[in-house]
Amino acid sequence: MTGTNTKIRRTQVVIAGGGPVGAVAAYRLATMGIDTILVEALPDCPEDMRASTLHPPTLDMLAELGVLGELEQVGLRAPTYHYRNRRSGDVIELDLGELADVSAHPYRLQCEQFKLARLLTGKLDALPNGEARFQRRVLAYDQDVNGVTVSVETPMAIETIRADYLIAADGANSTVRKWTGTSFDGFTYPERFLTLSTRYPIEQHFDGLAGVNYVSDRDEWCVLLRVPDFWRVLVPTNIAAQDADLLSDAKKNAVFDGLVGDGTKVETSHRTLYRVHQRVAGGFHHGRVLLAGDAAHLNNPLGGFGMNSGIHDVWNLTTRLRDIILGDADAELSLAHYDRQRRTIANTFVQSQTIANKKMMESQGEGRSEQEVRLAALSNDPEQRRAYLLRQSMYQSLKEEAAIV
Repeated sequence: MTGTNTKIRRTQVVIAGGGPVGAVAAYRLATMGIDTILVEALPDCPEDMRASTLHPPTLDMLAELGVLGELEQVGLRAPTYHYRNRRSGDVIELDLGELADVSAHPYRLQCEQFKLARLLTGKLDALPNGEARFQRRVLAYDQDVNGVTVSVETPMAIETIRADYLIAADGANSTVRKWTGTSFDGFTYPERFLTLSTRYPIEQHFDGLAGVNYVSDRDEWCVLLRVPDFWRVLVPTNIAAQDADLLSDAKKNAVFDGLVGDGTKVETSHRTLYRVHQRVAGGFHHGRVLLAGDAAHLNNPLGGFGMNSGIHDVWNLTTRLRDIILGDADAELSLAHYDRQRRTIANTFVQSQTIANKKMMESQGEGRSEQEVRLAALSNDPEQRRAYLLRQSMYQSLKEEAAIV
């Protein structure tokens, strides 16, 4: 695979993928003194507009990395979020400030994921143990008892990197995951999701609109998220509709007609159409090759768990790799434990919670869904409300992870 005249680079960890999950993994390993090379196929970190919510425990992690202050400058705090019923007008408000006794950051930070990825990869080369290499696509790998050899395509050649471990953070269509041969079980929703971004002041058409709003409706539920420069609106689409129709001005006008009364006066900056999956890989640990983030699991975006759970994956994994490489942990036992912990959480928490969140948005008839009724009840019960906030903020998933032996 390597060829006789190919120069082989040597490092301790190779990370495939320059999104937020790969960037956090690379930066944390480098700060731990582990030689790390991150490779990304694009010329820069992908500017994906889908993920924009960072939950409190993720903010705790970024603070530990020493980068939260810089990220706050390009993000927007959202301490409260709303569940709204479009037909009844009911609003249920939840306040993460109630978790101030367990969190140093009791709020969501609304910040597009590429800002985090670019911040960390921009700092990586300044670290003595870190390197970010763009326009580098992982083609294949070959592993043995002593390490893994990674073939990387550049614009002009094929490079070879020899490492102790390879982390696949290369997204939903992960090449590395495909080479492992593991399954990617689950399902794909029949409807696609449409995201529209606008600078139009949507907040002027609602009383006390929060930075994060889940709006249920039997015909067209939606999510309204505020990021520093835009309102982002997410809606489901008709299964039979054509791409051109869904991305048209007519569709844009119809969506905003239901929000501000006259969609023709709303200009959009981005229109993105994408499929939504609920899938989990059959294994996250394949010898010296580890899966994390979207390469390991996919879920619908309702609740903002995808990017955050991916960051939680690599927070767990990078601690283990540091200890393994420094000789303080048994590789097979520790990485098998990573698989048990994070794959279990992907199945029992992230999948079930995001499916439930979507169901709650799809209210039936003129009134509330069963889930909305339960949410209204718990909003008036301090004990139930706290449990719900701990779950939605993802502190509960980390607690459950720690309990898995």
